[in-house]
Amino acid sequence: MIPTGGSITNEAIEYVEQPSLTWKLDAEKERIVGRLDGLDSVKQAASKILQTQRFRHLIYTPDYGAELDKLIGMPPAFVKSEATRMLQEALTQDDRITGVENVQTTVTGDSLLIEFTLVSTYGSMEMSQEVSG
Repeated sequence: MIPTGGSITNEAIEYVEQPSLTWKLDAEKERIVGRLDGLDSVKQAASKILQTQRFRHLIYTPDYGAELDKLIGMPPAFVKSEATRMLQEALTQDDRITGVENVQTTVTGDSLLIEFTLVSTYGSMEMSQEVSG
């Protein structure tokens, strides 16, 4: 049967930005404790991205997560440049995150502390991520 009725138009498609409203996660209690929007939701999303190992969980797309654990044991000069690239690559998959600035790395034995400024459409915030071998 051939459909009848309706019409196809050549109108321009209008894109509307969706709110960033999401569930607030309490990691200590392992519970959902409310909702977040704006800068707080971006911070939670960035934390979740950095805590997820890229390519390790089939539930996530290959673009989701970080590979910061590969930096353990590398020379400090290499770590700084690669950490900046890896952070940028992992975090900018989220459309609300526009960049990563002021990356500082501290290598202590088998662990790495990365401190940086996350730039988003809602503003900037200081973040840090610790990676252990």
